[in-house]
Amino acid sequence: MAISTTLKPCRRLLIGCTRTVGFLPNCPRRLPSATDHHSLHRLPRPADPEPARPRPYASPSHRGILGIPAAVSDLRRFSTSSEPFPGGGDKAFDRIYIQGMAVKPLELESVEAEALREAGKEEGEREQAATVETEGSVDGGVGNLEESGRNLEVGKDREVSEVEKEAWRFLNKAVASYCGSPVGTVAANDPTTLSQLNYDQVFIRDFVPSAIAFLIKGESDVVRNFLLHIVQLQSWEKTVDCYSPGQGLMPASFKVRTVPLDGSNEAFEEVLDPDFGESAIGRVAPVDSGLWWIILLRAYGKITGDYTLQERVDVQTGIKLILNLCLSDGFDMFPSLLVTDGSCMIDRRMGIHGHPLEIQALFYSALRCSREMITINDTSKNLVRAINNRLSALSFHIREYYWVDMKKINEIYRYKTEEYSQNAVNKFNIYPEQIPYWLADWIPEKGGYLIGNLQPAHMDFRFFSLGNFWAIVSSLTTPRQAEGILNLIEDKWDDLVANMPFKICYPALEYEEWRIITGGDPKNTPWSYHNGGSWPTLLWQFTLACIKMGRPDLAQRAVAVAEKRLSNDKWPEYYDTRAGRFIGKQSRLYQTWTIAGFLVSKLLLAYPEIATILTCEEDLELLEGCICGLNKSSRTKCSRLAARSQILV
Repeated sequence: MAISTTLKPCRRLLIGCTRTVGFLPNCPRRLPSATDHHSLHRLPRPADPEPARPRPYASPSHRGILGIPAAVSDLRRFSTSSEPFPGGGDKAFDRIYIQGMAVKPLELESVEAEALREAGKEEGEREQAATVETEGSVDGGVGNLEESGRNLEVGKDREVSEVEKEAWRFLNKAVASYCGSPVGTVAANDPTTLSQLNYDQVFIRDFVPSAIAFLIKGESDVVRNFLLHIVQLQSWEKTVDCYSPGQGLMPASFKVRTVPLDGSNEAFEEVLDPDFGESAIGRVAPVDSGLWWIILLRAYGKITGDYTLQERVDVQTGIKLILNLCLSDGFDMFPSLLVTDGSCMIDRRMGIHGHPLEIQALFYSALRCSREMITINDTSKNLVRAINNRLSALSFHIREYYWVDMKKINEIYRYKTEEYSQNAVNKFNIYPEQIPYWLADWIPEKGGYLIGNLQPAHMDFRFFSLGNFWAIVSSLTTPRQAEGILNLIEDKWDDLVANMPFKICYPALEYEEWRIITGGDPKNTPWSYHNGGSWPTLLWQFTLACIKMGRPDLAQRAVAVAEKRLSNDKWPEYYDTRAGRFIGKQSRLYQTWTIAGFLVSKLLLAYPEIATILTCEEDLELLEGCICGLNKSSRTKCSRLAARSQILV
């Protein structure tokens, strides 16, 4: 008896695998057709008593992806058609078709060849396990997630503290499995709360530090599975009231669900249920998800040395879809990415709509990572050219207009307004009265930072930690600016770190300003949650930035502060009060990215060579290749010399 899969329309597509009773693995394999968009993707499995063996089976596919027998999490490569957009003019990059496209036939391997490959893989795993046992290391890999504290496979031995061992145990317990394979880590495992909300889901941004920890530890399967499953979930339909977002959008999170198969009480299937913002508080699409996915994809290749994942057709298509969405032309005049409020780690109303620094830093980093990974051919040359042009313009824009130090603030204080000319000094018509009262006494003589946002007649002078950290990591700042940011952090340690690193932003919105900007949000009260709360997960980005700039002492100081409290406080999500003394009033305990951020920080300090391959160095060609310099018109010239003069410290 074979299980047939019926094609039926649904509001949202789910990717699933089947668990049935008495399944006979002799279903015919068929190729996907272009009409399979709204099918439920099910990967059949045999019943537990039946021995597993390679088998062909039917699997209708939303995007022409067939599941591989005996390795459900290993998604098969699929072919797409990449052509210039018909009738679309001379666009700077290619349009990628997914829905309604003609899918090229897959070259299917024989069952025998597949079985031989799997047998060889199992033999290799047994040999590797025997080697590890001989060398005396403790197995703490993805295959045995209850173990912890394994010696890292980076050629060194190190003593692992009891706090780190505990962190590894909790991180391993947070791993979510899909069809028997690890696919990510849930946001939190808090046993003290009955309402899980969406903390039992796998978030892209939350999983990144977990992925880095697993990769450094030598456990890459969970990261590979995660990257491939996210690609398969990309570009879905119908989010809020039947509106379709831009193709290429990545989900904020997904949940592994077990549901009955066609109403049967004996047959069940596991499905991956993605959330693109249609269930989120505020219903905001996650702009940063696709950017983090690209950054993690590069990290996977750099750490493991396995670049075949990046070269897969489905992965290449996923990269191009994200870039297509981010690089598309619009009404905006700036090279920075225009987004709505709540589109990143700060996912509630906090007055960051427009061009928030966090998104710009991640956008810049994702563009640089994509440029390394995109396969160069005739169809991708225009895309690479568009990336280079945007990188050049974005780096100048952020370095020139987002940077503030005492000298720049004094210039703003003396700005003239209502300037109309190409040579205007106050290009964005910033009113000097916008300079907040706290800033003049807060910023040190030596040091500075990138402001949180810039729009016409508006500068958000708040210090946002993640944006500044990642600007250093990706070389969006100049070396001089990066050094200035770390100098400011050291000078204002009591404001930004105090009893728990790291303030997500400083200062907090208070009184009438809090009521107007947040809408009276009871969770984002002053010095809590996103409004000046302290988030331990920011440790790992800070550590990366410090190691890159040759200041590991600052990172060690911050990690030592966190290590004193995190375990005793049961690894909370965030801390409250101006000095970070209280556990957040609505903070979840055993928060996964708190645990992972601490572990990654410890690992990076122990193995700084890993940090060097996760960062990006200054690219001088970007400064010389500004698109403005290619145009002879005076209307498009910019002050490139101002940015270039800051390169040498």
